[in-house]
Amino acid sequence: MGEAAYGTSLPAALGEERWRDLLSVAYYRQEGCWPDQDQLDSPPAGIADACRATAIRESHAEQARRLVDQSWRSSTGNEIYLIEDVQLREAYGPLIGSLAASHWWPVDRLADEFRREWGSWPWQPRDWTIDRLKLACILRLADITQIDSRRAPTLLFALREPQGVSREHWRFQEHVSRPDRNGDRVTYTSHRPFLPSDAPSWWLALDYLRDIDWELKTVDALLHDLGRDRLAVRAVAGVDSPERFAEHFRVQDWRPIDATIKVSDIPGLVRSLGGEQLYGDEPEVALRELIQNAQDAVLARRALQRGFSDGRIEIRLHQADGSWHLEVRDNGVGMDEETLIHGLLDFGSSGWTSPTVRNQLPGLADGGFAPSGRFGIGFFSVFLLGNRVEVITRRYDAASRDARRLTFDGPSRRPLLTPFPTQGWVPEGTTVRVTLSKSPNDVKGLFHGTVDERLSELAQRLVLENAVPIHTWEPGSTAPEILTPFSLATGAAEEVFDRLYPPQTHGRRIAEEKQRLQLRDDFVGQATELVDERGRRTGLATLGNDLYYAGRGNYRGIVTVNGLLADESICFAGYLAGQPSRASRDHAALVATQDEMRHWMRSQEQRLRSTGRFGDPVQLEQAYTLYGAFNGISDDVAFAITAQGLLRPADAAHWVAQRNEVFMAFGLPLAVRSRPPEVYHYLSGQGVQLPENWVLTYNRVADAPLSEVFPPVMNRDPDFEFARHHTTPTWQKMWWRMSGSLDGLFLRALCEAWSCTPQSVLAPVEQRHWSDVRHLDDESLGTVPGYLLHRPAPTTSP
Repeated sequence: MGEAAYGTSLPAALGEERWRDLLSVAYYRQEGCWPDQDQLDSPPAGIADACRATAIRESHAEQARRLVDQSWRSSTGNEIYLIEDVQLREAYGPLIGSLAASHWWPVDRLADEFRREWGSWPWQPRDWTIDRLKLACILRLADITQIDSRRAPTLLFALREPQGVSREHWRFQEHVSRPDRNGDRVTYTSHRPFLPSDAPSWWLALDYLRDIDWELKTVDALLHDLGRDRLAVRAVAGVDSPERFAEHFRVQDWRPIDATIKVSDIPGLVRSLGGEQLYGDEPEVALRELIQNAQDAVLARRALQRGFSDGRIEIRLHQADGSWHLEVRDNGVGMDEETLIHGLLDFGSSGWTSPTVRNQLPGLADGGFAPSGRFGIGFFSVFLLGNRVEVITRRYDAASRDARRLTFDGPSRRPLLTPFPTQGWVPEGTTVRVTLSKSPNDVKGLFHGTVDERLSELAQRLVLENAVPIHTWEPGSTAPEILTPFSLATGAAEEVFDRLYPPQTHGRRIAEEKQRLQLRDDFVGQATELVDERGRRTGLATLGNDLYYAGRGNYRGIVTVNGLLADESICFAGYLAGQPSRASRDHAALVATQDEMRHWMRSQEQRLRSTGRFGDPVQLEQAYTLYGAFNGISDDVAFAITAQGLLRPADAAHWVAQRNEVFMAFGLPLAVRSRPPEVYHYLSGQGVQLPENWVLTYNRVADAPLSEVFPPVMNRDPDFEFARHHTTPTWQKMWWRMSGSLDGLFLRALCEAWSCTPQSVLAPVEQRHWSDVRHLDDESLGTVPGYLLHRPAPTTSP
């Protein structure tokens, strides 16, 4: 019935631009990413259905205005109207449409639209008048207050079997009896008690009736303020507390307690979560968020204003009146008052997905706009930099007189919104100015993550790829340095390296350029791509990071989110694309799937082998990571150390078969150096020769994000997962824990060599309470913990 009221398809009725905007937002909310044009052209059925429901909900007020004049064809081809009388339809159709649409307007708008009464038509009695405001108020309240069991027949409930929120709505309306007026209150009651299984419906009834109460009080206030006759009913009885409501809507075998989360100090919440508590003590994060929002604004303008090509972002740092000031300016889409209030200032929202912003800027999705920021939470990171913040903005298609200024004196105080006080021209777009609370050169100042304390260096560090030119102005400079647009996904390996690890043109690292170029050659020869299922590059990196150590710690692997710095790691060099795993976006999960990561890791192993770099040290360093990814390693990969040297899967069973007793040493005080491979005593630093039957696996766990892609639990023996819940360290639990690591790899080889099971070698260790210790040849080095494993005695047949 909802779609039938439109007389055409919903996309056609809504307009192609708005329909595609709806699809874009719905796709983002379900899939976590923005759709491309092909996905908008052929959206998944579930998303399209959800958008139809949203379209009806968002446009039904507009459609109600048109329904009176809309016709439908009968089976015989005749036109049918809601009002068949032509004279009445022509005379009152527009008013009836406006009254129907007004049900969803804010109450204050009723006075603006319907304040004056209308006289009668010539063919009506002279003394007739139409009080449009009274009609709008009465019809509005009649619509919202009409809830009782007649709207939710029990038989129809059984036939339709509604689920979720629809079921709760239906259940509470089944209980509602005819409302009664007592004085200026309307009273709703329920003849049947709500059982514990109907508790959600009871709470929904309370919320719904509170909405009715608010409507009644708001309409009453409007009529009172206008000096008009007030309506007899002005509120709903019993909705001020759950306890009083339970007197009208009885409950059985449970008690309603209003335990909903309340935030009594909203400014305090924003103060706590809008800066350091959410983002940590990293002021550069605020600049990253401002740059991201500015780039989104420019890309939005490009989507809406075809042919716009002069987009840019300007970042300035200057000192005035004894304080440092940072300014980020864009000439993007800009904001009006509505967007400022309901987009920028709606803490916790993602402004680009809000209906307010999408309705203010229709056509974003059709223009290919896919935002990367969320200018609700993201903006509030600015308070990491300082409390005094000024936002000046003008929509790209608005006049200078429409420019607005928003000023903050800290996140906990209410901001001040004013027209921008100027008679001249105000540039389109948005400018954010913040007075820094500390010098950028202070400890934990804006430049603390840079080497040469330059704004351009900081911008290069934060922005690894960009679609909009970024102009950085150093203090006192007369010309900007420009960070030109670049795509990590399409750049050549040399270009990607230069963008990730740019040449230093200022400061003390100029002399390191020769080494940087050599490391670039090494990277180009070693790095391989990560590619998603659609053939798009999502990373270009090397497994392991010799560059980090060769470059004195200056070449960390970078995890990007939408092309901006999110995280760093020393377990790879290059970049891997990620997606934020928490609101602060200082930690990211990789976008690559496990299979895509495995393909990249296999390509890295092959590249290392083909270039002669897969020697013993690299094998030891990568064995744990490769095992975690593939639940196994190649037979020739070193993974442990014995008195005889390095141990590989191909040799492990043979090494064990020659012994009746093996001591698996576990970690400290012993440690392993991989370059060259040797065991040493951690406390003394002294090199150690392992006793003849000892083995020490090299479980070098990779740093995040690789360790998060392939967690150790993934490869554990599924037949023993039940032991996870054992409350004591049984042999089953200990085997389950070690089975997913290189220790498990060795123990499997041991069981193969001795023709036994993990139980036969681990159960005796359990009986000794896992307390085996042994001494090295030099007993002054103390004891070493581990498991002493004995070859089980052969069983004889009776």
